[in-house]
Amino acid sequence: MNTEYIGIIFMYLATIALAIPLGKYIAKVFKGEKTWMDFMAPLERFIFKFSGIDTHREMNWKQHLKALLTINLLWLFYAFFCLLFQGHLPLNPDANPNQTPDLAFNTALSFLTNTNLQDYSGESGATYFTQHFVFMFLHFVSAATGFAAMLVVFKAMKDKTTEKLGNYWDFFLKSITRVLLPISFVVAIILAFNGTPTSYKGKDTVIGLQGDTVHVSRGPAAAMIAIKQVGTNGGGWFGVNSAHPFENPNYLTNIVENITIILIPIALVFALGFYLNKKKLAWVIFGVMTIGFLIMLFPSVSAEVGGNPNIAHMGISQPGGSMEGKEVRFGPAASAYWGITTTVTSNGSVNAMHDSMMPVSGLAQMFDMMINAFYGGIGVGFLNFYIFIIIAVFISGLMVGRTPEFMGHKIEAREMKIASLIALLHPFIILVGTSLASYVLVHFPNANWGTKPSAWLNNPSFHGFTEMLYQYASSAANNGSGYGGLTANNIFWNVSTGLVIFVGRFLPIIGPIAIAGILASKKTVPESAGTLKTDTATFGVMIFAVIFIIAALSFFPALALGPIAEHFSIK
Repeated sequence: MNTEYIGIIFMYLATIALAIPLGKYIAKVFKGEKTWMDFMAPLERFIFKFSGIDTHREMNWKQHLKALLTINLLWLFYAFFCLLFQGHLPLNPDANPNQTPDLAFNTALSFLTNTNLQDYSGESGATYFTQHFVFMFLHFVSAATGFAAMLVVFKAMKDKTTEKLGNYWDFFLKSITRVLLPISFVVAIILAFNGTPTSYKGKDTVIGLQGDTVHVSRGPAAAMIAIKQVGTNGGGWFGVNSAHPFENPNYLTNIVENITIILIPIALVFALGFYLNKKKLAWVIFGVMTIGFLIMLFPSVSAEVGGNPNIAHMGISQPGGSMEGKEVRFGPAASAYWGITTTVTSNGSVNAMHDSMMPVSGLAQMFDMMINAFYGGIGVGFLNFYIFIIIAVFISGLMVGRTPEFMGHKIEAREMKIASLIALLHPFIILVGTSLASYVLVHFPNANWGTKPSAWLNNPSFHGFTEMLYQYASSAANNGSGYGGLTANNIFWNVSTGLVIFVGRFLPIIGPIAIAGILASKKTVPESAGTLKTDTATFGVMIFAVIFIIAALSFFPALALGPIAEHFSIK
């Protein structure tokens, strides 16, 4: 077991060691300084010229949002119709059928928003065409969308008084060509050389050890799996995601994939410090996020390594820990570590079945998604954290009797209304969705639908409620992981979670950009002796308290009905 502990410690320390120089590199790219990836500049200029985009024309925050929302709307229609008619499109050697309208609606929204909730099985529910030219395409552009949105906020924080916040298309394209693409290329090579398929042939036929014929799905999976992790996407090529031996063949690939889940989210925190020349602020933010991450990690690892009390009560020894739903090649500690890294970001990929994990792990994973600000997805993780910074500054300012200020700009009623709305929106859509599903299940269990509500859950009582709560938490956080016991591929779940996914993605992007743009346009307030310092440990504690108070007050009653009650029922 000590070897497993060493493995997860190594993964985290390696991530930090890579994230700091990567953050410095990202800051240099978007400050316009020379980097080793400048050889991509001619390609970028060609794309901009072909598209008729003048990257020297700076935009205000409203223009940034217009560009972001318009292009995402076009991609939504493209993805929806490709999925709706995928059976008639090329690169379909396994003859997989079209997706139904409700499934195509959910899947298109899910991949567009970096959620990648999959209410279908990857190898049978999608074709090679849609896996590559819809899903992998959206893996890149959804991550770049969050990246570009975050850079608008960075730019607003950096400049004193301005409405010119850079060019959205410049931010967007360079985040792909200078960051996402090169890292994905390296990861894809590692996966391919360790056994991840890269073939365009259809299913292979093999004879099993018992003499039976088995049809094994394959495909050009390595490239997609690389960007699914690098871009905090998480949507897998195969149905069981990175628990599949083709997606994640061995412990080396497990290390590489797990590092890439949180590499860029952590690097972006350091990039903030280098970009603004405020390294202390970056370390404060990193410290708060890391403490939150570790608070979730330790109980989960302990619970999985310790085994299942119900099995222990039967007198059965569990020297390998709780192994239900886990791969032997990874073990309980590495599975628990992945479960936290994937939910603390908006990744959502899995190397073990979350539905089979201990209630404590389920609690930690859901709380990660309910907070949705410790590291978080690419770009959007910081945007969510930015909302908590604004609230913490406002509360701190009131406590000391001063007008709240952040980065030299006064925070007033307009900005606080937006921040409060975004902070309350997240628990609202999770809890309303779960309440609606619970009401339908209890009062209309035998409704004459394609899938009756009584058939939604494969587990009763507390765990069944947790399955529904997890699904909406995952959708709202744009995470995409799920509990396998929930039968979600039906109109109710596809439509309801699709709407939660949409709201949970775009309003938390719109709000921070609007706040940052409004603040940037205000006159700069010079620092004085009474100015609240935001790069101190004291302020870090304040942010941490705000995050946990909001999350605890919002979600504790629901968690008490689910994983907390289940935990005490099996002790």
